[in-house]
Amino acid sequence: MKAIRRFTVRPVLPDSLQPLSDLARNLRWSWHTETRELFRAVDPAAGPPAECDPVRLLGSVSAGRLAELAHDEAFLHRLAEASADLRDYLEGPRWYQERQERGAALPAAVAYFSPEFGVTAALPQYSGGLGILAGDHLKAASDLGVPLIGVGLLYRHGYFRQTLSRDGWQQEHYPVLDPNELPLTLIREPDGTPAQVVLALPGGRALHAQIWRAHVGRVPLLMLDSDVEENAPGEREVTDRLYGGGSEHRLLQEMLLGIGGVRAVRAYCRLTGHPAPEVFHTNEGHAGFLGLERVRELATTGLDFDAAVESVRAGTVFTTHTPVPAGIDRFERALVARHFGEDGELPGVPADRVLDLGTETYPGGDPGVFNMAVMGLRLAQRANGVSTLHGRVSREMFAGLYPGFDAPEVPITSVTNGVHAPTWVAPEVLRLRAESGCAPGRWDSVADLPARRLWDLRRTLRGQLVDEVRQRLHASWRHRGAQPAELGWIDGVLDPDVLTIGFARRVPSYKRLTLMLRDRDRLRGLLLHPQRPVQIVVAGKAHPADDGGKRLVQELVRFADDARVRHRIVFLPDYGMAMAQKLYPGCDVWLNNPLRPLEACGTSGMKAALNGCLNLSVLDGWWDEWFEPDFGWAIPTAEGAALDEDRRDDLEAGALYELVEDRIAPHFYERDEEGLPGRWIEMVRATIGTLGPRVLADRMVAEYVERLYAPAAAAQRAMDPARSRELAAWKEKVRAAWPRVAVDHVETVTPTGSGTTAELGSTLGLRVRISLGALAPQDVEVQAVAGRVDAADAITDAQVFPLKPAGGQDLEGHWLYEGPLALDRTGPYGYTVRVLPAHRLLSCGAELGLVAQPAGTANEGGGVLLR
Repeated sequence: MKAIRRFTVRPVLPDSLQPLSDLARNLRWSWHTETRELFRAVDPAAGPPAECDPVRLLGSVSAGRLAELAHDEAFLHRLAEASADLRDYLEGPRWYQERQERGAALPAAVAYFSPEFGVTAALPQYSGGLGILAGDHLKAASDLGVPLIGVGLLYRHGYFRQTLSRDGWQQEHYPVLDPNELPLTLIREPDGTPAQVVLALPGGRALHAQIWRAHVGRVPLLMLDSDVEENAPGEREVTDRLYGGGSEHRLLQEMLLGIGGVRAVRAYCRLTGHPAPEVFHTNEGHAGFLGLERVRELATTGLDFDAAVESVRAGTVFTTHTPVPAGIDRFERALVARHFGEDGELPGVPADRVLDLGTETYPGGDPGVFNMAVMGLRLAQRANGVSTLHGRVSREMFAGLYPGFDAPEVPITSVTNGVHAPTWVAPEVLRLRAESGCAPGRWDSVADLPARRLWDLRRTLRGQLVDEVRQRLHASWRHRGAQPAELGWIDGVLDPDVLTIGFARRVPSYKRLTLMLRDRDRLRGLLLHPQRPVQIVVAGKAHPADDGGKRLVQELVRFADDARVRHRIVFLPDYGMAMAQKLYPGCDVWLNNPLRPLEACGTSGMKAALNGCLNLSVLDGWWDEWFEPDFGWAIPTAEGAALDEDRRDDLEAGALYELVEDRIAPHFYERDEEGLPGRWIEMVRATIGTLGPRVLADRMVAEYVERLYAPAAAAQRAMDPARSRELAAWKEKVRAAWPRVAVDHVETVTPTGSGTTAELGSTLGLRVRISLGALAPQDVEVQAVAGRVDAADAITDAQVFPLKPAGGQDLEGHWLYEGPLALDRTGPYGYTVRVLPAHRLLSCGAELGLVAQPAGTANEGGGVLLR
């Protein structure tokens, strides 16, 4: 029989066990081994500590067991220690507070918005790398003491659970999540009613959402939930599932995340006394509407739209995660206009100005769509990609927003992602480091660990993965309809002494799940090699609407079902955090073979590396900047070659097979007199000790604080209403006057040598006449830009030399500028001159996307050959 109503019965803990509730409700347990082991002791039959969900555990443990624990002195002593440790963690000064004590001007708080957060498998609110990165960002911020407030949505179905049909086709399931059974607390007003935010919708409708809070260590994570009685059925389903529904459904989700999220932050700060954020961080364009809500807030204080935008920009950071335009959310302009019209959201904010913010004004842009990333960039003074290569790709992708500037000058920097070590490093690795005297947070001293202990550890982790794979494979086949009598072969799947390669991620086409299948006979030869066999563990989810991705999954599954190789290659369905925490430590090699440069960062290989797993990857994302032969192997690519996609895949698959055959397998199986693979162990040492510190989320968050958050807070503090109005008025004046700004004439004083050659170290004098129209010299900066030139006279590796005013305006209305150009490089060398807008409140010269340069006549620019 089916229940007609569902509700949650909470346990009543004895007084002596009350600290268990606080420990269970703070998600620090998800990365704190000692706390997980404490809960494991509450009910030893509940499963391994890594899989423990304390909230569910406390909801299922018997009253008799609780009474027994309430009088267990040893357990109560452990509980008191764990409670005191959590209190010290939450209240004691950390890196951020120490920086403040030394005089660093840091923001009082930062609001961090993301459409998904992967904190723990017990709170399944993530689909892939974006959410896992956001979860690691919160955890590292907590460890460092950064006063972050996370903001997201609470999806009642989360992302989907994945199973396989008998023929290997992906099937999706959406279990209902009850917030009362999750590690969440409902935010309430002083009178006990749930705190809510409300958005106005067209037609007089409204979207209500209540606010749940998760404690991620020191960081509150606010999650908005539209499944409330005040909503009509359609509005109740806005937060039904992650990345589900049609275009309007997605738009409502993103409006609730951005606009409702700001309102939720305001309510939380009002109710708790938490400092109000000075900086707002938009993690991908999904949350971009937060800037519009802040514009609306400022409009109520009397600021006009343009001045409000300048104030909002000053304190906003925008992070882009996609290297391709197709990965950006774009909505029909008419849909956006309807939701921001007269009877929609954001009264007082003109709908036409909202639409302008998301307009694709660059060549090739679609004037009929509203681009969330474009709006995000226009509402943020600081923007970044998530790896060095991705920063370069992003500057090229969005260069059209800054006409006249070369891609390297587009104001998008990069902060390479990192991963939260306590979450992803196996307890056995952490324990070995501690036993060997490695200081917390230090990774380089792992180089001193004995080779035998390292190798035995690697085999232990591999053996645990083998056990995990067999259990999951058995469950998968039972779900696919197999009978127990058919599954005896699973007991022989994988071998703890065989070289193990892992591949697990989402399954869009560019990640090339099936590249390893390009030459199936060659792959079988690798798997079944008599002396140097290889085994492969694969996992990944295709988007529910992506039949192409599902076909890739099916293709891989069917190959892995072949009785000849099924003991050497497996596909595990329902890839998620719980599986990943076993998979990364247990693999010897982590494979990543995307189409370069379509992997923005790709952090799975970082997590594997922290456990001593070596990377085998295309030079894309983070691997492009940190690859060294001591850490793993780079798969050669055919990028840039005039090849069709199939031919490129054939070439790169061949390179992959060759690496495994000729270099990776021999390294793994070549043993010394003690039976140890010496070269392999040295690579493991280098990976953990040298690469490890680079990939940490602590490093990443510290970079955000120092390079983005602190400057944004300073800019926000400087942008008072008067300065906001000043900057907005100045920009309006400059845009109106810019068509008359021109470089009229450039004269050169040639250094020693002929007119086309010069000596290294000499100086070239420049004299430039410019027209400024209605502008004055203080409104602009005149620059010489110089560097080596290629065959097309394009300047590369450019240097900028400011030129200074030399006298006033002449009778013809020109202004004279002069300055030296130091010739410090040999070879073909060239220069040009340009005029940029300049104001003390601009973040950079490219901010307005305006530049005036010579028209290209013979005397307006030049080049010399340095000898």
